Amino acid sequence: MRGFLASSIGVTCAAALALPLTPPAAATVARPAPSAEAAVPGSTQSLPLTPLGADRSLGSAPVQGLPRRDVHRFSMVGVVWDDPDTALHGRVQVRARALGSGTWSPWQDVETHYGDDGADPGTAERSSGRVRGATAPLWVGDSDGVEVRVRAGAETREVGATPTALPSGLRLELVDPGGAALPQGSPAGGPRARGGLGVEAPEALAASAANAGLAPLGALEIPALDRTRTERELRTLRAGELTESQRVKPLIGPRPRIVTRRGWGADETLREKKFVYTKKVKAAFVHHTATGNGYRCSQAPSVIRGIYRYHVRSMGWRDIGYNFLVDKCGKIYEGRAGGVAKAVLGAHTLGFNTNSMGVAVLGSFGSTRPSSAAVKAIARLTAWKLGLYGANPRGKTYLKSGGGNLYRKGTKARLNVISGHRDGFSTACPGWELYRKLGTARSTAARYQGR
Repeated sequence: MRGFLASSIGVTCAAALALPLTPPAAATVARPAPSAEAAVPGSTQSLPLTPLGADRSLGSAPVQGLPRRDVHRFSMVGVVWDDPDTALHGRVQVRARALGSGTWSPWQDVETHYGDDGADPGTAERSSGRVRGATAPLWVGDSDGVEVRVRAGAETREVGATPTALPSGLRLELVDPGGAALPQGSPAGGPRARGGLGVEAPEALAASAANAGLAPLGALEIPALDRTRTERELRTLRAGELTESQRVKPLIGPRPRIVTRRGWGADETLREKKFVYTKKVKAAFVHHTATGNGYRCSQAPSVIRGIYRYHVRSMGWRDIGYNFLVDKCGKIYEGRAGGVAKAVLGAHTLGFNTNSMGVAVLGSFGSTRPSSAAVKAIARLTAWKLGLYGANPRGKTYLKSGGGNLYRKGTKARLNVISGHRDGFSTACPGWELYRKLGTARSTAARYQGR
């Protein structure tokens, strides 16, 4: 397991707007955080880290960071650096001051290995020139003060091993996910006000229209269906691609309720406009977000908005990487835009994004058990989505590797139809406690499909 911190919390699956935040010498880019009532998009503060000297506990290991400082409001934190192909071997710790109470949190570890999430090598998204290396984002709740330290760690645990250098261009990213999904008084399914103008962005209309046939334009959620209506919908959505046996006896789980991007408050102007698709969905990779477990279910939309902004603004991806997300209460959320029933190309399992989907459970599950509601939601979602493409949740399938540390580029890998991130890439994601529940998810999903 790579990295100084890997043994303690596992390896993850897992643009600032100009306004001075601190005196000019800090070279900070940021935008003032909106009030909770404003219901407008959030902001990202990007602060360069500076040398703090050597840490005696690590010998001559270099240390970078920031001393305690006042900042604009934020709820999520991560560290990025210039080269996405360079790993951060070391330890990243942060502490935050709670907004309102002024109480400082204890030091919290941030998962340092996040490069195993992302677009496949050689794709336009990966080679855009905007992608950066990054830690996983950590949810800390509403805060207005921060302190961070990044300590280099040795490549090995041998006594006397030389610490590796820290990546160049280290920056602290402080993410404010923004206000509520809809302004107060806005009718469900009605136009969402942007910047107080009461107009709908074309990108928002396109994201909503991608789910045409499943829910009305502008819907905050896609409702659940019973088995009969799901089978009828399958024959409509996949009419020209179903086999005769699928037409006679569709093996698909009832469609679950899914909160749309509009429902969790996605600012559609952040992402790239176009949608990118693959041919089919042959497998589902299960992840954890490594954002920590200290959120309430009512905060899940904010956590997702934070991850979305971090993936796009801080890491340089075209959109949020996961196709779906699940919270601890078992609620399912639409991830990358393009339509929940379609084969949308994600950026979740480096080397295996083609013909697959990524499902991320909000939280960290190296030593914490996932809720039964979350595991059931994985089963319900995969039973439906894999059923659209005729895949058996208890079966095996072949995926062609786009390049990674387990399978060379071009290798045809035989994988479980429902796999953990670690099955396609050498990583501890989705955390052992979640990974060990995938057998239950497979059998439950197969039962939902009527197998």
